[in-house]
Amino acid sequence: MFAARPQQTLQGKCAVQGFGFWSGLDVTVEFRPAPPDHGIVFVRRDLPGLPRVSARIAHRTDGPRRTTLSADGTAVDMVEHVLAALAGLRVDNCLVYVDRAEMPGLDGSSRPFVEAILRVGLVRQVALKPALLIDRPVRVGDAGAWLLAEPAPGGCQLTYELHYPDEPAIGEQAYSARLEPVVFEHEIAAARTFVTQDEAELLKQQGLGRRVSFRDLLVFDNRGPVDNRLRYPNECARHKLLDMIGDFSLAGCDLIGRITAHRSGHRLNAELVRTLLAIANPVVQLPSRKTA
Repeated sequence: MFAARPQQTLQGKCAVQGFGFWSGLDVTVEFRPAPPDHGIVFVRRDLPGLPRVSARIAHRTDGPRRTTLSADGTAVDMVEHVLAALAGLRVDNCLVYVDRAEMPGLDGSSRPFVEAILRVGLVRQVALKPALLIDRPVRVGDAGAWLLAEPAPGGCQLTYELHYPDEPAIGEQAYSARLEPVVFEHEIAAARTFVTQDEAELLKQQGLGRRVSFRDLLVFDNRGPVDNRLRYPNECARHKLLDMIGDFSLAGCDLIGRITAHRSGHRLNAELVRTLLAIANPVVQLPSRKTA
């Protein structure tokens, strides 16, 4: 049975510094507490008037290989790893102050954000978190790449199936996990972004990622990661699942059910969120009380 959980925020401020993988620009992300029912809101402290962008699916804009949010002409870019850290730890209300459009890439994972948040600690709030109970099978995508959401008791069970037939060092991988803070912290948060060596070279030819080294993320040639080591045998599948968590948080509610992804990416993740919200409204289900 599903029982609503209390919302959470941070006990204080914390910050993470790095540079954007795409832009190469230095950036600082500062997490601040926020009141109940506030949600996750990015604040561009580098722009006049401190414009804000809420982390909601309505603000997502299409872009290659990443998740971008935009509202009233203000954008924040590469937000999926920040959102995954917050959602994975069940931080529901937070102001995210940034001094650039693009979030720092760090080591290509969510772990540095998770470590900063856990150092400052979390606090429960009086409001309950809305949830969307998946009550029927919902599928988006095509035969090559798809997502399937199905009813399942309890919380949120996620599976990612990855298939790179032309890249033997990546190959076929899968990873499944129940979305719980302790699982996210220890089994998912450290999984890093990955690209093939051909993809990395193409991006650099386009003027992107020039500041990024083989140590900053996983770059695969035919033998495996270049000048790097895997943290998990199926690290690529785990990272794809991490991206799912960040993208699914744009629903603004907990998703209750089982979601299986096959070769999906950010665009399909967003399509599933929109589809689920179109057929069911998030609700707060109060814990049942036993009568005497």
